[in-house]
Amino acid sequence: MSPERYPAETFISVDIEASGPIPGEYSMLALGACVVGNPQENFYIELKPITRNFITEAITVAKLNLDELEQHGVEPTTAMLEFEKWIAHVTPPDHLPVFVAYPLAFDWMFVAYYFHRFLQRNPFGISGVDIKSFYAGMTGKPFVSVGNHLKTEFFANVPLTHNAREDAIVQAELFARLLKS
Repeated sequence: MSPERYPAETFISVDIEASGPIPGEYSMLALGACVVGNPQENFYIELKPITRNFITEAITVAKLNLDELEQHGVEPTTAMLEFEKWIAHVTPPDHLPVFVAYPLAFDWMFVAYYFHRFLQRNPFGISGVDIKSFYAGMTGKPFVSVGNHLKTEFFANVPLTHNAREDAIVQAELFARLLKS
């Protein structure tokens, strides 16, 4: 019996900034991404809000302004088309793009929602890699303790800025180190 063949994968680290905790009720305001192992291949876009709802802490942390984004942000359909085009550009024809994030659940739900709402498709399919879960599985450490271990071992001197591109690059570097471990 021959072993199954799987397509090669291109890991893409993704980070978003949003006006609140869930898509639809709140807006994805910024989207950043980069290829794991090649952070020079990166993407960044700021989007027009789809709703005026916001949580003050989310806006403050992201350092984004809804009024400015309403004027200068990219329409969501255009933003998602540009992101899809970038994904196709950085993913070789014989590879599958794989969404990677920390935490996956938050970033994934916004990106999947926006892809499906505005393009009726998602180039990442229906799955991704959560860095925290990957590390827990790799090390056998309890999931609840993983955040502290990752901060100590990998993020000690690298603060996350809440700029979607910068944080995607930091996540990509972390995941690349984990893959080499």
